[in-house]
Amino acid sequence: MPVLKDLYYKEVIPKLKEKYNYKNIMQVPKIEKVTLNIGIGSAPSNPKLLESAMEELALITGQRPVKTKAKKSIAAFKIREGMNIGCMVTLRRERMWEFLYKLIKVALPRVRDFRGLSPKSFDGRGNYNFSIKEQIIFPEIDIDKIDFYHGMNITITTTAETDDEALSLLEFLGFPFKKN
Repeated sequence: MPVLKDLYYKEVIPKLKEKYNYKNIMQVPKIEKVTLNIGIGSAPSNPKLLESAMEELALITGQRPVKTKAKKSIAAFKIREGMNIGCMVTLRRERMWEFLYKLIKVALPRVRDFRGLSPKSFDGRGNYNFSIKEQIIFPEIDIDKIDFYHGMNITITTTAETDDEALSLLEFLGFPFKKN
C-alpha cells in the first residue's frame, strides 16, 4: 500500500471525522483523481516539442499521456481546430497516491524559492489547482537531455463539499501551504 494512502486511512480520516463531526466514514472527503496538463504553445509549428513533453510526462507519472487538441480555431495564434496543442494524464488509485507522495516529499522541496502553495487556489467545489514552472523538479527528468523548459498544471479533484474541507484534507496529507 502506498505510504500516503496508508497515512490517509490511519490518520487523516480520524482527524477529519473529529474536526467536522462526520457521522459516517463515507462522508469524509477523499482524493478522486489527479490531472496533469502540459500546454505547448509552439506545438503546431514544432511537433518534436510535444513529443518530448509527452515522454517527460510519461516518465514523471508512469502512465502514457494523451494528446490534447484545440477546441476551436484562433487566427492570432495560428491554431486550427483539431491541432495538437498539449498533453495530459489523469492518475487514479495507486499511481495517484504514489505521484502525490513524490510531489509532496521530493518535487516541491526542490522548487527554487519555494514558500508554500497558495491556499486560495481552490475552485469553490473542493478541487485544488496549481502550476509548476519547470519540469526539472522531478527526479526522473535528466537535465542534460531536456530540449526546453515547460511548466505544467496540476489539478487535485476531491469529494469535499467545501474548500475548507478540501484544504483540511490536503493539509493533513502534508501539502505545504503558505501560512497567512
